[in-house]
Amino acid sequence: MTISSSLNAGVSGLAGNASRLSAISDNIANSSTYGYRRVETDFTALVMSSGSQRAYTAGGTAIDNLRLIDEGGAIVSTSNATDLAVDGIGMLPVASQAQYEATGEPELLLTSTGSFRIDENGYLASENGYYLMGWPAALDGSIPPYPRDTINGLEPVKFSLSLTGDPTTAVDMALNLPATETQAGAAGDAEYLEIEYFDNVGISQSISITFTPTVPATGISNEWSMVMTDSAQDGAVIGDYTITFDATTGAGGTIATVVETTGGAYNAGTGLFTVDVAGGPIEFDIGATGTTGGLSQLGDSFAPISISKDGSSVGNMVSVEVDENGYVSALYDSGQSQVLYQIPLVDLPNYNGMIAVDGSTFRPSPESGSFFLWDAGDGPTGSVKSYARQESATDIAQELTDMIRTQRAYSSNAKVIQTVDEMLQETTNMKR
Repeated sequence: MTISSSLNAGVSGLAGNASRLSAISDNIANSSTYGYRRVETDFTALVMSSGSQRAYTAGGTAIDNLRLIDEGGAIVSTSNATDLAVDGIGMLPVASQAQYEATGEPELLLTSTGSFRIDENGYLASENGYYLMGWPAALDGSIPPYPRDTINGLEPVKFSLSLTGDPTTAVDMALNLPATETQAGAAGDAEYLEIEYFDNVGISQSISITFTPTVPATGISNEWSMVMTDSAQDGAVIGDYTITFDATTGAGGTIATVVETTGGAYNAGTGLFTVDVAGGPIEFDIGATGTTGGLSQLGDSFAPISISKDGSSVGNMVSVEVDENGYVSALYDSGQSQVLYQIPLVDLPNYNGMIAVDGSTFRPSPESGSFFLWDAGDGPTGSVKSYARQESATDIAQELTDMIRTQRAYSSNAKVIQTVDEMLQETTNMKR
């Protein structure tokens, strides 16, 4: 009977608009929730076949609630360096603190923003109980290659809450030795250089280097003796090298040969050799043969051009910074800065296919497609903004307008049910 189908259609309309009002109320309640993605209710007509063109059967409506995860809110500034927001495409990888502590293995969850602080265990955690995840850096601050289609390699970002030291392991040295000192009749004065390094327990030590020219009876030798001593070993010799410089046209002043008496062998292709101080090996870069930029012999002056090295003294961590490419750096009271992690941005084919969980966080699903981890700013992804949060995607004016429309639609469906009830009452009151 078509009058019964009218009743059913009215009931489906009431149910659909009640569900839509629930979505609207949730959107309005979270209008100030950072990172919130609004829910939209779509209505779909149900068509029922009556088998006759003279009678019509009402099918009513069906609804579909869709969370618009791909539509974010505006970026606003904050005063905390580890308040993070994604400006553009991509989401930050996080892991539930409770789940990680229970299993020891992080489960990938995604968010577009978070206010992260260092907790009592050293983890960078949000107020909602989620750990920020990233790729750990090597000792030199570089990021090793990690797989991009899996979370293997990702781990919760964690800092040491105790004093830390960073021993020196590499020194790059560029300086010029005077060519005039290797000519016949020269005084043959030695040149001295002292390089500070930090040992394994953060104590400042030094390597003293003496450059002594070889003065020939006639002509020019273009040869120097380089002797290196370690203060941590009471001045013991750790390296003794004989360096000959090229004097040919076009290559004049560059290294021709390096012969070791004490210390590691010189690699002519890379310009590297290794010496052993009390705390372990230190790799020196003096430049490859025939190239500029390392040791040279030109003119009549001794000129240390640049001495760069890694390592630092013992220091307390005083702050954390995250740059737009996702690199997490710790700053120490010794003035040193060290890259510890890189935060990738996660991209998916269908953001709206993810499953929403608490704390404006989402879980990838088969409907969202396979994820890929990008360096921030590469590929389709945007950048990571520190001192920033992403506001709710709710537009209060639009939600209030939709609420009025929903109320009217709900009242109209209720009127349909009331009318059907009156018609059925008339039917039951008919007398034979």
